[in-house]
Amino acid sequence: MQIDGYSLDAQKSRMKAYADYNDFEIVGDYEDAGKSGKSIEGRVEFNRMVDDIKSGKDGVSYVLVFKLSRFGRNAAVYYQYCMLCRILVLI
Repeated sequence: MQIDGYSLDAQKSRMKAYADYNDFEIVGDYEDAGKSGKSIEGRVEFNRMVDDIKSGKDGVSYVLVFKLSRFGRNAAVYYQYCMLCRILVLI
């Protein structure tokens, strides 16, 4: 069960509002629903996002995430991917 305000739809809504407020264009939506942030294994969308960033697709400058734990719970993985782009965390 999702905690009130933290459903995937609520997270997306808050990130869109943040992007709109800061005049950011959202060029991609990558969602691994039901997958743990402990590892990148089995996170097809996370890996697609990384591939898109590495290839320069859409000229991504930032990755916007609702909570850092949604990006990844493993500090080593987090820091490895921080080198690709800046990560903006809402909460």
